[in-house]
Amino acid sequence: MASSTLALLKSELRLFSREPGYIFWIVGFPAVLIVALGFVPVLREPLGAGGVSFLALYVPVAVILAMLMASLSALPIVLASYREQRVLRRLATTPGKPRTALQSQYLIYGAAAIVGGALPILLGFFVYGVALPRNAIGFILVYLLVLASGLALGGLVGGVARTAKVATAFGTALLFPMMFTAGVWFPVQAMPGLLGDFVALTPLGAGALALAATAAGDWPSLKDIVVMAVWTAILGTAAVRFFRWE
Repeated sequence: MASSTLALLKSELRLFSREPGYIFWIVGFPAVLIVALGFVPVLREPLGAGGVSFLALYVPVAVILAMLMASLSALPIVLASYREQRVLRRLATTPGKPRTALQSQYLIYGAAAIVGGALPILLGFFVYGVALPRNAIGFILVYLLVLASGLALGGLVGGVARTAKVATAFGTALLFPMMFTAGVWFPVQAMPGLLGDFVALTPLGAGALALAATAAGDWPSLKDIVVMAVWTAILGTAAVRFFRWE
């Protein structure tokens, strides 16, 4: 990693540590949600003979929720704030490129999302006895791919929004439909007919299906992997292509 990129990363990390709101929503909120759901006894009971509990089904959703909070509730606002405050304009006078500015944000908010995603898994296991993902390697690889697509979307929004208010509006507008496709309110696996087929073609819909498969000990379908990879490539390319310094 170039020295300029490393210096920028250190600076951004210090700034992130001073944002308790972002830290709570990315790292704390998914864990709090799992703890709150675990207080409801019926949600800890198996669904049908030999089935898993609703709580167990919801743990992968909470993992994705950490990514969503990082990608759409934090990252775009930070980038747009820097543009509004002319920080990006000053950065543009350096050898930095759009991917350098995006890279530092991806690393910081990606790391926060990984921590925020790990906590629900650990709390579910140690507090409520929810089984750990049976295909741990597959689960990690899928989550990294889901995370990449989410961060690329956040980078695209933050890269084009003129002000923090605009970034907040766009991020919020995208957050709720993305939460739906991730299965936050209704499991993707249970979505009927055309709705389920459509959601499975979104990055988070495919991600939710793939995470559920690996949690159960299987490998994700090739279709889900392709969907996530294509979305990541498209969004990542667009984030760099349309990034504006001012």
